Amino acid sequence: MTERLAAPWRGHVIQDFARSELFERTFQEGMELVEETATYLDGAGRQESKLLSRNAALSYASESMRLTTRLMQVASWLLVQRAVREGDMEPEAACEDRYRLAAEEVGRGGHDAPEEDLPAGLLVLLDRSERLYERVRHLDRRMYVEAPDEPAPSPVLSQLDRLKTALGGF
Repeated sequence: MTERLAAPWRGHVIQDFARSELFERTFQEGMELVEETATYLDGAGRQESKLLSRNAALSYASESMRLTTRLMQVASWLLVQRAVREGDMEPEAACEDRYRLAAEEVGRGGHDAPEEDLPAGLLVLLDRSERLYERVRHLDRRMYVEAPDEPAPSPVLSQLDRLKTALGGF
């Protein structure tokens, strides 16, 4: 497994995010969704799944597994960011591949049965978790994968360079 070496600017970006209001809101939303999903799957979802046809029940099992996996990945990622915020982990350590989101296909639904065969409660949780996963995946890429935007070259300096070249480097 390869691990990225953190560029110096990444540590600041990670630290800034971990201390931001955006992180606070995302963390709260993620943890609430994990709790809500667990409550649903252990309660109403279990009861609803018993009323489904065989094919729909198989789809329900598959989708609930996908939902749980997706949310555990998001929760793990958010907990790493919280560890950075609280000083329990260096921002550069958070750049290691083992802390990145994995298995992008988990973020996308693969309904085996038509959606109308699945309980509405599960469909709502699937939709919310997919949207949260996509937002966290976007944050992960911006913070850990993508390079910072290069500043646009100054049009004035570009013209001066062209003049120097044209006039023989005066």
